[in-house]
Amino acid sequence: MSSPPRNLRAREALEFHSKGRPGKIQVLPSKPLTSQRDLSLAYSPGVAEPCLEIARDPDEVYKYTARGNLVAVISNGTAVLGLGDIGPLASKPVMEGKGVLFKKFADIDVFDLELDTRDADHFIESVVALEPTFGGINLEDIKAPECFYIEEQLKQRMKIPVFHDDQHGTAIISGAALINAAELQEKTLATMRVVVSGAGASAIACARFYISLGIDPQNLLMCDSKGVLHTGRNLEGRPLKREFARETDARTLADALKGADLFLGLSRAGLVTPAMVKTMAPRPIIFALANPDPEIPYDLAKEARPDAIVATGRSDFNNQVNNVLGFPFLFRGALDVRATGINEAMKVAAAHALAELARKDVPQVVAAAYGDTFSFGPDYIIPKPFDPRVLHWVAPAVAKAAIDSGVARLSLDVEGYRERLRSLLGGATAVMRRFVRKATSDPRRIVFPEGEDPRVLQACAILDEEHIAKPVLLGNHERIRELVKEYEIDLDFAGVDVVDPHTDDMRHEYAEIFWRRRNRKGVDRAMAHALMREPNYFGMMMVAEGRAEGIVAGLNQSYPDTVRPALQVIGLQPGARRIAGMYLMLHKSGLKLFGDTTVNIDQTAESLAEIAEMIADAARVFDVEPRVAMLSYSNFGSVRHRHARMVAEAVELLRARRPDIEVEGEMQANLAVNYEIQRKIMPDTRLTGPANVLIFPSLDAGNVAYKLMRELGEVSAVGPVLLGTNRPVTALERDCSVDNIVLMTALTVVNAQLRELNRDRLVTG
Repeated sequence: MSSPPRNLRAREALEFHSKGRPGKIQVLPSKPLTSQRDLSLAYSPGVAEPCLEIARDPDEVYKYTARGNLVAVISNGTAVLGLGDIGPLASKPVMEGKGVLFKKFADIDVFDLELDTRDADHFIESVVALEPTFGGINLEDIKAPECFYIEEQLKQRMKIPVFHDDQHGTAIISGAALINAAELQEKTLATMRVVVSGAGASAIACARFYISLGIDPQNLLMCDSKGVLHTGRNLEGRPLKREFARETDARTLADALKGADLFLGLSRAGLVTPAMVKTMAPRPIIFALANPDPEIPYDLAKEARPDAIVATGRSDFNNQVNNVLGFPFLFRGALDVRATGINEAMKVAAAHALAELARKDVPQVVAAAYGDTFSFGPDYIIPKPFDPRVLHWVAPAVAKAAIDSGVARLSLDVEGYRERLRSLLGGATAVMRRFVRKATSDPRRIVFPEGEDPRVLQACAILDEEHIAKPVLLGNHERIRELVKEYEIDLDFAGVDVVDPHTDDMRHEYAEIFWRRRNRKGVDRAMAHALMREPNYFGMMMVAEGRAEGIVAGLNQSYPDTVRPALQVIGLQPGARRIAGMYLMLHKSGLKLFGDTTVNIDQTAESLAEIAEMIADAARVFDVEPRVAMLSYSNFGSVRHRHARMVAEAVELLRARRPDIEVEGEMQANLAVNYEIQRKIMPDTRLTGPANVLIFPSLDAGNVAYKLMRELGEVSAVGPVLLGTNRPVTALERDCSVDNIVLMTALTVVNAQLRELNRDRLVTG
């Protein structure tokens, strides 16, 4: 479990877990249950048939049930990271969270089980009895030394993978870092001197794993709170510590570090000083992994030893050792070959796969996600947690190791398996995470006209804390401070500006500029001055005049009332003849872009072609190669009506104008997204896969479609994204959530970044 952001308020965390359906998980049926026949097949009498098949051949359980993709996350809450012994009930949110990570990163289903027992044997018997239910067991947050005994007994008695992540997760990830750090520092594992600070479950597991990787056991010193584990200490009744007692004159951590090649910290903050690391061997390796604060801060370690490679558990420094790089993919590989256990060979394979991946060229998608470029070296020795390649790199290595070591019950073609994994998880949410990361690399000044709305204030607190944007709130200073206090919003006014349009020094100058622009379009001087007292007009003028780089508005007014000032003050992007609205639909199959969903009521062939071109170019900003479907109720001329002809003409206009864009139509929506049906109806279709840009023939159709998909299909929708304005403008929906405000602001920031680079055909959002 990683440490929370430092300023994360308790109320926000509690609301996150309690809002809507309590908790973070739910169970959904994977088969249709819409008729009496469905119910009869799912339960009585139809369920008898798979039951009889499984009774005849137990392996058929993998064919007829979810067991093969189901893992139990089990704890008794005796050693919850950062919280200690809080008991099974209080540990449940943590176990649900672990289940979410399994699902998010490897599409593995999880039941979390919290056992109310401190007796190790009782715990073991309870878990063993559950074996028919699960394909694997992930033990979590169980205190030492019981965790070692529990895991060992379960591994002996169960024929499914059993893995205690607190022991082995850090070992695998830091092991991968060790392999690469040793190569970069030109050190040989067999001759390295290693010092471990900490003697708990994770420290012991790491020490054992490092020995598996090639560290000489006699070159490894371990320290607990009383100092070095040496043969002269009384370690009676402590067999785990006695395993690491060495013949040495070193008695303190400082003594042990003299001349050491590697420091591994799994203890507590502040135990290591700059003076201590200065005594280490040339080109040392420092893994200070105490959570949330390391044994020595990253920057202090680098300052004391510029020749060192340093890793911590923190995400705000290079080389983060994060367990999420391990357990989802280890279990994915183990489950997919029906391994009877997770052995040392599989763990070593996972570490080597991670190490090898870090040496590969890092794709642009990862660089964009973190707003930085990476290449193998002292500052990049293990992959980033959100690198999408980890799944199809680590899981196949684990699966192959299981096959080679004889614990797999299925064989598979590793390269074919790797290809299947590439399409296992939709990339839509990864795209949005990437845009948030990109925004944090260079946050921009974004104005919020509804500065007195609590949702905006909550969003701006997040935007400021996570360095996504530099918010500018429009409104009355005192009223905003009252709302922050009333709603207990952790808003740091040092990072957030407040501007009152009624008193700001620029209000009269803005009014004069606006009057000169609009005085022949029905705006007199008095009206211009009156409009500049309205936050929306004032905010648009701030953007037009360069005082802010984008605007996010619309929570408390109609969509037209937000868009109209944008057109009057900011205007169209050069070369654009219209604006359009687009929604990003985060479907499990990948990102889908819908348009026009919010602006143009009556369409023509020309307008449809222009909108399709704008959205196709926007797709590329989201790293989506556009495949455009022009939608209709007709399929390729099957209905001869002016509406269908209009869509068909739009296709030809776009093809003539932009031959680099894949476009097809007119076609019905099911053909657009079901490529198999599309090829059957139109064998020579011009699309190379299912459409990801869907252009609707009218505003009615687009608006209805995205709202139905969002509400009934439970597909996350991000938008509306406004295309075609001369500066970044985001027009929010009235029911917009805080999370959506944050996402839309991140898009606005990225748009501002791209505009600075003079990109053509940019998405405004």
